[in-house]
Formats: sequence, C-alpha cells, structure tokens
Amino acid sequence: MKLKSGDKVMVISGKDTGKESKISRVLPAKGKILVEGVNTAKRHTKPTGRTMQGGIIDKDMPIDASNVMIVCDECGPTRIGHRFDDDGGKHRVCVKCGGDL
Repeated sequence: MKLKSGDKVMVISGKDTGKESKISRVLPAKGKILVEGVNTAKRHTKPTGRTMQGGIIDKDMPIDASNVMIVCDECGPTRIGHRFDDDGGKHRVCVKCGGDL
C-alpha cells in the first residue's frame, strides 16, 4: 500500500467526496484506511471502566484506500510514483510535478 499514516488525502468517491484530511491509521491487510473526520458513524456506548462517560459518540470508520488520492502541496490531488536515489533508497514522488511527498 502506497499510503502512510500522516499523509494528507482527498476523498474522491462516496458520501464525503471532496473532503481533505490526514490519515490517522492504515489497515493494509484489509486495504482500508482511517481518515480523520471522514465516514463518521454514531456509536452508542455504555459507561464502562475505561470510558466513564456514556452516550452517543462519533467514530471514524475505515474507507477503502482506492477512494482517496494523496494531495501534493504544489499541484493538489495526484498519484504516487517512486524514485530511487544514488544510495539505493526509494522515495515517493508526485506524478504531476515530480516533487517529494
């Protein structure tokens, strides 16, 4: 999976189309990601030992990684390419402008 936690992404399909936010968690085995403030669901919880406060809590649910595009600082939503440096290290680059992500 080319996406990593902390990347800024834009949702390109689904009910939250057009929203931009950061990835909080990546689930590579399922091919899904958690994006802050996207695909929120109401969760009804009882007060327990860990959460003393019960009630209705907004919870971010995973979305498929194919429904987002990474956002480049210079050119906006783009695809991810790869470049190898002289030492053999692999870097992620923007396909449009060629800048590092």
